Amino acid sequence: MNNKIRNSMALCLALLLSCSLSLNGQKPVKEGDLKHWPKGSSPREIGTRIAEHFAVRALPVAPRKIPYPEVCTWYGALTFARLTGDNRLAAKLEERFQPLFGPDSVLIPVPNHVDNSVFGAVPLELYILTKDQKYLNMGKKIADKQWAAPDGPNINPDSKKFYDRGLTPQTRMWIDDMYMITSVQTQAYRATGDLKYIDRAAKEMVVYLDSLQMPNGLFYHAPDVPFFWSRGNGWMAAGMSELLSSLPKNNPDRSRIMEGYKKMMLTLLKYQAENGTWRQLIDEPDAWSETSGTGMFAFAMITGVKNGWLDKKTYAPAARKAWLGLLPYIDANDEIHEVCEGTNKKNDRQYYFDRKRNTGDLHGQAPILWCATALLR
Repeated sequence: MNNKIRNSMALCLALLLSCSLSLNGQKPVKEGDLKHWPKGSSPREIGTRIAEHFAVRALPVAPRKIPYPEVCTWYGALTFARLTGDNRLAAKLEERFQPLFGPDSVLIPVPNHVDNSVFGAVPLELYILTKDQKYLNMGKKIADKQWAAPDGPNINPDSKKFYDRGLTPQTRMWIDDMYMITSVQTQAYRATGDLKYIDRAAKEMVVYLDSLQMPNGLFYHAPDVPFFWSRGNGWMAAGMSELLSSLPKNNPDRSRIMEGYKKMMLTLLKYQAENGTWRQLIDEPDAWSETSGTGMFAFAMITGVKNGWLDKKTYAPAARKAWLGLLPYIDANDEIHEVCEGTNKKNDRQYYFDRKRNTGDLHGQAPILWCATALLR
């Protein structure tokens, strides 16, 4: 099926969803209504489907470690279970973690890289949910390790340079980092109330914004790769949203982060497609609709509207359109389609157009859960 037909089908389905309340004899909802949804499309229904689908997923087989997309989905499922008060789901998600205290502890990634350290967000969320000290001990250890002085016989000079500036030695100036670093540090703050964690994340975010954000508010995949890749930008949008949700109002870096966040949201508004999605390359009208980036942008806009950072009349309709635009891509097996495969940087436009379009990839499953949770807050 070619891209134009696929997008047309998704647009038609999204329009049918948005109209179904009036077809059922109920009053049509307002364009920016984030509370009332057509049957089968509410965040509680969709979130439950995606979370339950994840909860029965087998852990990786050693020697493969738990990858960051699984961490992000696990975190999303746990926050959804906590917010909805679904104790049965929460218990299943906690039970899934228990083998990691035994022989399967080898699956826990060594926290020596941002993609590994984000794992700490899951035990910290389990602590917030259960108040069981063993989860706090595990998560806090990972968060602290992320800011520990670099050591060993082959210290990377850049790691030492960043550490001396008060940043994590894991800093690498990739836009993905601003979810991976922010997530675990913000979770450590939420779990402990210790300001050092959220202050770390805020200082790091400002450095990334000052170094990498383009004048239009978006981010190149890398300084030497001048393309606005959807999911890479999604990590920045989601990371800023998570951080701002917990960052104290008197934090000296808050205004700078809010400025960067709003600048990004304004440009994203311009590039949202008619079917509610954003494209694989955000500013390329011929690029295919990509669901992981769309989910992250939707999460960022929903969070902004709910917290009053974004004008409701302007952004709530876009947030609703994005949520409804994602749903046609979820199949009967509760897996989302059109998820860009894992992608390294490359200075080649066609490379991004030709990336494999996965189904059920956890890069795409996770943001659906984040959105569902944000809509229910």
